[in-house]
Amino acid sequence: MLFSYTAKSKTGEILENTLEAVDRFTVARDIRSRGYTPLSITEKGSDLANKFSIFSNIFAKVSLNEQIIFTKNLSGMLLAGLSVSRALSVLQKQTTNPKLSKVLTSLSVDINAGGTFSSALVKFPEVFSKLFVSMVKAGEESGNLSGALSDIGINLEKSNALTKKVKGALIYPGVIMSAMVVIGVLMFAFVVPTLANTFKELGVTLPASTQALVFFGNFFSNHLLLSFVIIFATAFGGYALFRAKFMNKYIDFMILKIPIVGNLARELNTARTARTISSLLLSGVSITRAVEITEDVVQNIYYKRVLEEAKEAVEKGAPFSQVFEKNNKLYPIMMSEMIQVGEETGKLSDMLLQIALFYEGEVENKTKNLSTIIEPVLMIFIGAGVGFFAISMISPLYSILGSIG
Repeated sequence: MLFSYTAKSKTGEILENTLEAVDRFTVARDIRSRGYTPLSITEKGSDLANKFSIFSNIFAKVSLNEQIIFTKNLSGMLLAGLSVSRALSVLQKQTTNPKLSKVLTSLSVDINAGGTFSSALVKFPEVFSKLFVSMVKAGEESGNLSGALSDIGINLEKSNALTKKVKGALIYPGVIMSAMVVIGVLMFAFVVPTLANTFKELGVTLPASTQALVFFGNFFSNHLLLSFVIIFATAFGGYALFRAKFMNKYIDFMILKIPIVGNLARELNTARTARTISSLLLSGVSITRAVEITEDVVQNIYYKRVLEEAKEAVEKGAPFSQVFEKNNKLYPIMMSEMIQVGEETGKLSDMLLQIALFYEGEVENKTKNLSTIIEPVLMIFIGAGVGFFAISMISPLYSILGSIG
């Protein structure tokens, strides 16, 4: 097999070349025997394989779960006494994700070239967030990188668990609504036209609601495939509009105003804010930098504005709790009170951690009961739809019976 490699000499000279060998270990031994230190070794395949590799790398991504596993494993290896470059090399051999493998190789090369771990991470903002990089940098400066990575792993795990619970609670109504749309289209396509023909033969005068159902029924019956295309196109267009940047403030506003969901969003953002700032402060990051990073972590634009205001207040020397107290419609009163206690006692990070734990528990409990709350609302919605359909199609029959009587 043919391998391309990058190596460094004792004088710091970087060498790039190719070598025919049985495996990577043979290449590494050959490079070391020449007095060089191997930085990266990559197998060179056929042109087709290389093109496929490039194509797969474009669409590959590093999932949050893979980040958690990577962080925990790296922390454990550093705690066991391995160097960062050696630990990254081991993890690179273990991973099956081509994107993560490429990232780990690059990190290892940068560190072997004399760079810091945090400066190497900055090159991959799509994989490692500002929170991740800042905590790693703080860990390097304090000499406790393993502990910092352990804290990052816990932070990512908590964030992932909360997101999964909220998404899981919303899957049920999503599935029900999708099934209702499909069943509705099929009823319009096959049931309504049959009843419409019956009414036409009997010469019945149809009310406006029945005429509307007959119109849609004929359209779906004559253009069934087009109907599904329109529905999917509408759904995709709605999703694209929902994701559009200019819609952020409107969607975020609506989320906060929806009953039950709005309260859940407030508690979720409060938990994220408190945990992120607490983790950063415990890592040794300054309060202003911690708030700035947290601004990137929270998703809702209104919470971003509060954190921007909080950063400016701290820079001017104002109490940190003052901003949260003023924005008690977004952050609960407990947030400002606990922060104030933390400021007075010098235990701000501990108080924020307590807030995070409390609201994470609240979100967990509410997401467990969310499907129970949504179920009767869905039943009312479905019942209203079925009732409207039944009344619209049955009322002409009553008029027929009335005329016979």
